[in-house]
Amino acid sequence: MGAVIRADAADLPDDGAPKTPDRLRRRASRLLSQLTARSDRLINEGLAQVDARKWHYAVLASLQDFGPGSQATLSTRTGIYRSDMVGVLNELTERDLVERAPDPDDRRRNIITISARGRRHLRRLDKVLDDLHDELLAPLSPAERDQFVRLLTRLLDHHTRAA
Repeated sequence: MGAVIRADAADLPDDGAPKTPDRLRRRASRLLSQLTARSDRLINEGLAQVDARKWHYAVLASLQDFGPGSQATLSTRTGIYRSDMVGVLNELTERDLVERAPDPDDRRRNIITISARGRRHLRRLDKVLDDLHDELLAPLSPAERDQFVRLLTRLLDHHTRAA
């Protein structure tokens, strides 16, 4: 599948004539899908260089911004499936980036808290992601980047509410 994505990436061959039909180039769904594939590859490879994954960032950001929470709460906040959350939390706990403690109201449940080391790591990941997003959005001016994010947010909010 990767070769197909790369083959579609260049819409203009050496002679300058479009090789992708206009009707495909005008489909927002196709453009979003292609950009998503490139974005995912860029972000995953960039985070891997600092021994992190996008789910690490999501959990640490959630804990920093909203405070401690149960595994179920973190799953809801981040969109990570509950079954995958356990593995993510195990990785973060092994690296001393989060702390697990029994919930005083329900000893069967753990409350997850970001550690001081986790806060430092999150700041590092923020910088890495800032640089990666600069690369991803390089052709856009700062105003266009802001507008692009606002439009994507509006679309996602609309379709999230509709679901």
